[in-house]
Amino acid sequence: MVISWPLAMGLTALIRRGYADEVRLVEVGPRDGLQNLTQQVPTATKVELVERLAATGLRTIEAASLVSARWVPQMSDGSQVLEQLSPREGVRYAVLAPNAKGSREALRLGAREVVLIAAASESFSKRNTNCTVAEGLERVRAARQLLVESGPKRPRVRAVLSCAIACPYDGPIAAARVAEIAGQLLDMGCDEVGLADTVGTGTPKAWAAVLGELRAVAGPDVLTNRLAAHCHDTYGQALASIYECLNQGLRVFDASVAGLGGCPYAPGALGNVATEDLVHMLHGEGMKTGVDLDRLVDVGDFITKQINVSNCSRVGKAILAKRQRSCP
Repeated sequence: MVISWPLAMGLTALIRRGYADEVRLVEVGPRDGLQNLTQQVPTATKVELVERLAATGLRTIEAASLVSARWVPQMSDGSQVLEQLSPREGVRYAVLAPNAKGSREALRLGAREVVLIAAASESFSKRNTNCTVAEGLERVRAARQLLVESGPKRPRVRAVLSCAIACPYDGPIAAARVAEIAGQLLDMGCDEVGLADTVGTGTPKAWAAVLGELRAVAGPDVLTNRLAAHCHDTYGQALASIYECLNQGLRVFDASVAGLGGCPYAPGALGNVATEDLVHMLHGEGMKTGVDLDRLVDVGDFITKQINVSNCSRVGKAILAKRQRSCP
């Protein structure tokens, strides 16, 4: 059996041989990071969080969600958040829109990126979006069609596939099934597909299996050009899994400042991988993110104090502690 040499070498060797060393981070803190909170975060605080994140060098920020206030009360002011954000050159403010109704509102608001959702698990799909997996895919298809037909300046369309590793109700999901559904999303013409480890049980081996199946289904270039990984850190495996994804060729990763997050429909799922921790690791490996880590740590400190929750970024807490120990 012949093994492709990029898969057999470490990340450092890949970079030395000229492989792309730029990584794009998708900051999901303002949406995925806040959606599970019971106390309502003021709209002004959400807007300030997004704008502070943009000032760190992050170029894609999931700023809001256009979902039913009945199901996700925290996101009820999504339209107001988007209306109040100041445009910033080179920054895309993404918005989650689970259906055609949300997509129309995103178009009205001038969103530059719209995030659609599907699931690899029947049970999760029914609880999260009240439809089967097949019906969810048709919703994505219809919403994408609406968005791409909106004109030459149509928003970028990103689809996120929940339960790409396991489901909180159905358990582990077969890698071949995940690849099949992700392949359908790619075939629809979604600009990017994010693979979400919704419950955070993923390990490097599990991620390698999914990406291997996807490589077989969609070809080797798809990993670098059209896929992203969204790792929750419930079991402490997010950074290790992302390192494996890097070695496999992925160059887009979701993360949440201060490790905020959790899914209302995934009991026990904790926050996303902390953006600070991910940036620290990537910079240590010689990757370029365009993000100022010190400024990012400031943002994590700001938002956790504003909403009175623990800062779950180990890097953020270490840098803040080091600052306090330093003499003037």
